[in-house]
Amino acid sequence: MSNLTMQAVRFHEYGGPEVLVLEQAPRPQPQADQVLIRVLAAGVNPADAAMRAGYFKEFMPLTLPWVPGFEGAGIVQAAGENVTAFQPGQGVFGFVAGGYAEYAVAAASEVQPKPAHLTFEEAATVPMGALVAWQAVIETANVQTGQRVLVHGAAGGVGLYAVQLAKWKGAHVIGTSSGGNSEFVRSLGAEAIDYNTTPFETVVRDVDVVVDTVGGQVIEHSWQVLRPNGILVTIAGRLAPEAGLAHGVRAASAGRGAPERRVVELLARRKLTFRATQAAATAFDFGLQLDVEPVHREHQRRRRPHAQPALDVKTFHDGWRVRVNQREHRKVRHRQR
Repeated sequence: MSNLTMQAVRFHEYGGPEVLVLEQAPRPQPQADQVLIRVLAAGVNPADAAMRAGYFKEFMPLTLPWVPGFEGAGIVQAAGENVTAFQPGQGVFGFVAGGYAEYAVAAASEVQPKPAHLTFEEAATVPMGALVAWQAVIETANVQTGQRVLVHGAAGGVGLYAVQLAKWKGAHVIGTSSGGNSEFVRSLGAEAIDYNTTPFETVVRDVDVVVDTVGGQVIEHSWQVLRPNGILVTIAGRLAPEAGLAHGVRAASAGRGAPERRVVELLARRKLTFRATQAAATAFDFGLQLDVEPVHREHQRRRRPHAQPALDVKTFHDGWRVRVNQREHRKVRHRQR
């Protein structure tokens, strides 16, 4: 056991956002097949809030205190003895264990080299959204050239990648979003529908695939827009395969898939993009405590385990500052007091 410590945001008991505290914690050490990453950017996802709130404690209990954070980007600090693909000093991004901290470990198979044109902040917004979208669009729906695809929540953290992957496969894509996001959805190459003014089921017909990131009544209204034997894939909960039988269509649920080399290639070729709108942020001084209020606020928004991603917490070692990305992976400015 190492005596080295680090700063980390963690919780000692299940509860609301207020249980998240910044404190000194033991620095993890990589096992034989792991890398130790100096975290430069870490994503905040709905699963973080669900774990913190104890939604899964009956069947997935945590060993407390727990450091949340499933995705991030940073620099390889050390590599386990079986790791040959990564070297110290290399920039990586992917799935980590305990990303709300200065250091985190990751299985070498769960991270990828960071594309050179992406900042660490940008790379940290990619893993969960892109790989869930890949699983839904490519692996589960098997979207093909010429098909018609409807993506619900097309401006969200998963939806924006679902739109782009379907377009990459040669499909005609329709995306639902709020009116304020319609232009962004169109910039991704999709036909945009403002769900606040236009019920999608009144204007959409005969689609081959529905990719749902919202759940609830959206699913119920989506059966009627599918072609016979079309498929509805949701990431917003469990959907029994027989759920679509009464409507003459197929149904499936999708989750996060394994790291996919082709996602990195698409990023490197700039065939996948993300949202980078400037927004407000908070920061803290070097050597002083982190203001965790932004983390508290964003966790407060996570009332449902399938809520859409809404921010990223950015940790930087040149002052260990924190940046907060607002809804739909917006990139932000920081300030130093």
